[in-house]
Amino acid sequence: MSAGREPISRRDRPAKPALSRRWIVDTAVRIMRAEGLGKVTMRRLAQELDTGPASLYVYVANTAELHAAVLDSLLGEVDLTGRDGDGWRQQLRAAMTSYTQVLFEHPQLARAALVARPSGENYLRLVERILDLLSQSGADREQVAWGVDKLLQDATATAAEHSTREHDPASEDDWNATVRALHAVDPATHPAITAHMPALIGGSAPDRIRWSFDVLVNGITHTPVPGPRN
Repeated sequence: MSAGREPISRRDRPAKPALSRRWIVDTAVRIMRAEGLGKVTMRRLAQELDTGPASLYVYVANTAELHAAVLDSLLGEVDLTGRDGDGWRQQLRAAMTSYTQVLFEHPQLARAALVARPSGENYLRLVERILDLLSQSGADREQVAWGVDKLLQDATATAAEHSTREHDPASEDDWNATVRALHAVDPATHPAITAHMPALIGGSAPDRIRWSFDVLVNGITHTPVPGPRN
């Protein structure tokens, strides 16, 4: 009688580390940096973590929440320190510029950020800093509170637009077609467009971003929030 093959004990296998939300999000960020946000799915993440997709739902409700957590993780890279001697406006501009640049580096995430709703510590840290700086303008509490949403919304949309244009050849073709159409208009039928060219498409991206920031801050600090009778 031949001896059977000795079974291999499962105890000899290295134990897998216990899952945690932090480990899941860190792995998702690593996948995004290497392969893009489109690859950050529950199935792909489960494969990377050597577990089943069902195990992940204990920590993350769905892909949208996962992407929001990835965004919050990257918000930790936003520089909110400011420079000594700068006033509140300069420090606020620097913080918003840093936020925009973080999104510039991740085009897919910039587009996802338009609808993602992060709620982690880095997002709260960002909102706290913007509120604090904008409050130093002397604007009313309601104006400051509403202004935070408007500043983040504009910066996010700007990042999504410009990062897409820089990384998507088709987007550049679309922009070039728009420029050609504006240049080719008949002054008789489109006198306003003609009168405002080439300023309509002029200016560098940094200059437009800076101007947009000043427009928003000036409007936020000088426009009262509508009351019940407005």
